[in-house]
Amino acid sequence: MKKTALITGATSGIGRATAENFAQNGLRLILCGRRQERLDELQQALSKQTDVYTLRFDVRDKDAVAKAIASIPDDFAQIDILINNAGNAHGLDPIDEGSLDDWDAMLDINVKGLLYVTKAVLPQMVSRHSGHIIHIGSTAGKEVYPRGNVYCASKHAVDAINQGMRIDLNQYGIRVGAVNPGLVETEFSEVRFKGDQERAKSVYAGFKPLLGEDIADIIYFVVSRPYHVNIADLVVMPTAQASSTIVKRS
Repeated sequence: MKKTALITGATSGIGRATAENFAQNGLRLILCGRRQERLDELQQALSKQTDVYTLRFDVRDKDAVAKAIASIPDDFAQIDILINNAGNAHGLDPIDEGSLDDWDAMLDINVKGLLYVTKAVLPQMVSRHSGHIIHIGSTAGKEVYPRGNVYCASKHAVDAINQGMRIDLNQYGIRVGAVNPGLVETEFSEVRFKGDQERAKSVYAGFKPLLGEDIADIIYFVVSRPYHVNIADLVVMPTAQASSTIVKRS
């Protein structure tokens, strides 16, 4: 029987690349996002390779999350793999100039949204004593860099949740791990700089960053290991990157 994977933030970047990779490898998909037109387009494209179901909701809305997960039809109801990918960064301000709205968005999506989705999916994994949860963290969860403050705090929280969840769910045989990318060229920087495309492009200037497809390959490797193997915590950066602040540019 094919495994079913639920992916949040599936309409762009790492989430979309992971959906495409999983479809190529025969996994059934539940794709989640906020943009219905993108979900429809992705479903149409990937349905040629596998079974696809879509859910439109905002991970920040705990009632919408619970309602959406509960609405999954019976033939998709057994979720074997959860990819907690939805996340964002808003602004790059020093702490004294930070926006409260930006802080709320990062903590609500990166931390609370991850918890809401996991809470909704976990009961079936616990009852089956089987499942695999992958959190998409960041190198920002391993170190703090100038003007990173609250974004780094949110990803440090993901790191702690990953560790705590693995401990708590060990008794149920549920695998829990995290993939923590460095610089990946996606819409991430455009969102962080609030649509300033020139500033976003400058982040990736002068070196070869990771692509969403690179991370998707790694995620598939992680979930395709034999069940006795759990890759608990993985950090991946482009060769040009040594840390959040040290990047070899041409």
